[in-house]
Amino acid sequence: MRELGYIDGKNIAIEWRSAQGQRDRVTVLAEELVRLKVDVILTGSASDTRGTKAATTTIPIVMTNDGDPVGNGFVASLARPGGNITGLSTLSPELAGKRLDLLKEIVPKLSRLAVFGTSNSASNAQELKEVEGAAGVLGVKLQYFDVLALKDIEPAFRAAAKGRADAVLWLVSGGIVTAVQAQAAVRNSKNLLPTIYSSQSHVEAGGLMSYGVNLVDLARRAAYFVDKILKGAKPAELPVEQPMKFEFAINLKTAKQIGLNIPQWTLVKADKVIR
Repeated sequence: MRELGYIDGKNIAIEWRSAQGQRDRVTVLAEELVRLKVDVILTGSASDTRGTKAATTTIPIVMTNDGDPVGNGFVASLARPGGNITGLSTLSPELAGKRLDLLKEIVPKLSRLAVFGTSNSASNAQELKEVEGAAGVLGVKLQYFDVLALKDIEPAFRAAAKGRADAVLWLVSGGIVTAVQAQAAVRNSKNLLPTIYSSQSHVEAGGLMSYGVNLVDLARRAAYFVDKILKGAKPAELPVEQPMKFEFAINLKTAKQIGLNIPQWTLVKADKVIR
């Protein structure tokens, strides 16, 4: 916002609110902002957008990221949102193929892939469809495991190992568990399968690899939408943007722990390597 000429306290007033992980508080906090008659509300997740949508249908809402804005009922379409919500989506069809390619590089004999998803997430069906398409091209068989809560992670890894999966693709909704909690559950399962995640935070917490959207870039891009709206643009007519920047991270400590040798050509592509 500063780069666009806005300085908090001078020509713009920024009101911060945080539900601190308590989803049921989002609408209450959003209602506070509505009473303040703010010009635009910025949300950080699908649950924040949903709670804010319940508080107002008139004040413009800018999403910083959402896995499936159409499936979540936030916009009519990405090209023409049609309501008071617009912003950025993390939905990107090429991600599934890229993640499978990276797994294939470190597990050349990959033939069975366990997919961990969250069935009650709006983006789950679309992501699974993309994975199925990419797996079909590579001749990889899929095993799907539903992870709805922290307690489901250990059993899912045990079942994947029992089903002779060669690797795991993690599509679990980010709001289910934190990266640290997820990695603790993975270690407790004692079935350390090569796993690729969507968020670098999982790799920093001890996961093997991640390839996904650069969330910092999305947050910066959200300022463009705020600027346009403050200058009179209608969110209904501002197309939702899909990600342009992605990041690839590898944890070599974890690779060593599970006995994997990461090829040099894979390492050179990484944006972050934890040694």
